[in-house]
Amino acid sequence: MSKYSSTFNNEYHPRSGQIAVELGFITVDQLKEALSEQIDDDVSHRPHRFLVEIFFANGWITREQIDIILDELFKDDMRSKGKL
Repeated sequence: MSKYSSTFNNEYHPRSGQIAVELGFITVDQLKEALSEQIDDDVSHRPHRFLVEIFFANGWITREQIDIILDELFKDDMRSKGKL
């Protein structure tokens, strides 16, 4: 999916939704709907899906936008570690 996806596969990144809203890729209402879907999946013992997966499955974002969101998360992670 992305050059950064392996970095984020095993980590929880709650900021992906916030970043998607800030970049204008989705609305706050879409974020709330995606969070609800994520919770429903989890309590129903279905496989956990990352928010960007839900955004994409609903047709709200493109693969290119996923890369942009992951790039922002990667930059934030590097900044928090003092590497940027």
